[in-house]
Amino acid sequence: TGFTQRFPEATSVELVRNYRSTPQIVGVANRVVGSAGLTLRAQAEDGPEVNWAEQPDEVAEADAVAREISRLHRAGVPLREMAVLFRINAQSEAFEEALTSAGIPYVVRGAARFFERTEVRQATAMLRGAVKSGEAAGEIVEAVRGVLSGLGWSETAPTARGQARDRWESWSALLAQAEEYAATAEASLPGLVAELDRRAHEQHAPVAEGVTLATLHTAKGLEWDAVFLTGVQEGSLPISYARTPAEIEEERRLCYVGVTRARRHLQVSWALARNPGGQGRRKPSRFLDGVRPAGSSPASAARESARGGSGRKRAALCRNCQRPLGSPHERNRGYCHNCPIPYDPDVFEALKAWRKQRAAAESVPAFVVFSDATLEALAELKPTNATALLGVHGIGKTKLDRYGEEVLAVLGGAENRDEN
Repeated sequence: TGFTQRFPEATSVELVRNYRSTPQIVGVANRVVGSAGLTLRAQAEDGPEVNWAEQPDEVAEADAVAREISRLHRAGVPLREMAVLFRINAQSEAFEEALTSAGIPYVVRGAARFFERTEVRQATAMLRGAVKSGEAAGEIVEAVRGVLSGLGWSETAPTARGQARDRWESWSALLAQAEEYAATAEASLPGLVAELDRRAHEQHAPVAEGVTLATLHTAKGLEWDAVFLTGVQEGSLPISYARTPAEIEEERRLCYVGVTRARRHLQVSWALARNPGGQGRRKPSRFLDGVRPAGSSPASAARESARGGSGRKRAALCRNCQRPLGSPHERNRGYCHNCPIPYDPDVFEALKAWRKQRAAAESVPAFVVFSDATLEALAELKPTNATALLGVHGIGKTKLDRYGEEVLAVLGGAENRDEN
């Protein structure tokens, strides 16, 4: 910033035209950096207003993000064009659980480049070996499925997070790339291996059909149609250990990065407490002062009155033991994992068998059809018509149209078996 003072004869060219984001998003970005940076000028057409969302806790924040992602997806925004951004990796957990419970596929973006990941190098090496030995003759996609299955890949995503989930996402992305390549003219397994080698050389990673979960650091240089900038509260952004003016300004630039990743849709959210039922003592980030509109922090008299004046949200309670439900999965089911299951296990297994077949037919992970929580709710409530199906968590109009008749048939068949 002091370059022109040191070299007064230099010509300064300011690159201030923003071609990515709507004027509404650019306006927020300008207010975030204030006088600390250049004033951007939007070149894109008008879009929707930025959404500001205060939530009572991090679980509620993740659930709300999952619902909005579902709404945007129904409105036509591809899942691969949406991202959830946060300050540190540890914040990913709540969003992984919420998206899984909602049946929304996602990809966790890490620091390692795609083709440098151990599981990707191992898979491509085995594919290369299969080509040399001639073992994988025949249909390309099936050959890739066979290689990946030998490494531990399966149709259904693992319920565990961490490395197991990361490996599954990597292998699924490779399979998707193989399916895309197989649809081209003169496709062959040697040609697929050559294509993967080319992509590795150019660092051209395949794009998975899922919502991206990423830290602000790993999101630099990327962009999406819709961005959910989450955890924007004091202590998280700026991070608690940022204390000096220089450190705070670096955190402000990270907030700016998050805002400007969005092309058309931007939601900024924060949580007043970490866990459900916790005291809402957190405050929105100082970076939002003068940025968000007045009244966008609904920790107000109206909300407190709706909660009986307590100033905090009551935790969702287990229907069996009345203990607070901690995870999105438990909240969706309505009971904690230690309680006896209230649903019919035979009906649940019948639904799982149907889901597995449906997922295989559509070449998607099983949870994309329905999450386990939704199957449990179906096995417990046993709806008998389309209206009742819409009352089950995880079933909206789109899934009702796609799967409704089949689900009712499965439920009806299970009931008939019980009667006999």
